[in-house]
Amino acid sequence: MSFSVIQLVQVVVALGLLNVWLLRAGLSTGFRGGQASSLKEEFRVYGLPDFMFYLVGTLKIVSALGLLAGLWMPALTQPSAIVVVVLMLGALSMHIKVKDPFVKSIPALFMLLMSAAVVLW
Repeated sequence: MSFSVIQLVQVVVALGLLNVWLLRAGLSTGFRGGQASSLKEEFRVYGLPDFMFYLVGTLKIVSALGLLAGLWMPALTQPSAIVVVVLMLGALSMHIKVKDPFVKSIPALFMLLMSAAVVLW
């Protein structure tokens, strides 16, 4: 199976989401909101209730799996990418809310742009 550039972008977005939510959720990074040292703590920094952590995490993991499955079932690709676009807009708004420096928003911005490209192709 040969992949198009947009399918490679689709895979990058999916693997990026799975990496953050399944492998790095408990780890500190330079991109966490405020001074948070984990994903769950980051949601608290944003003033969000715990259920939002689980809701957003579930949506991101399901969307990532949808993007990967979309390689074989293309009807899943666009809806999954749209969910990621909406979630990344939310992530960017949270960084703005807590007045993070722009550099902390770069991963969300790139995920937004890549997901939007998948939607538009």
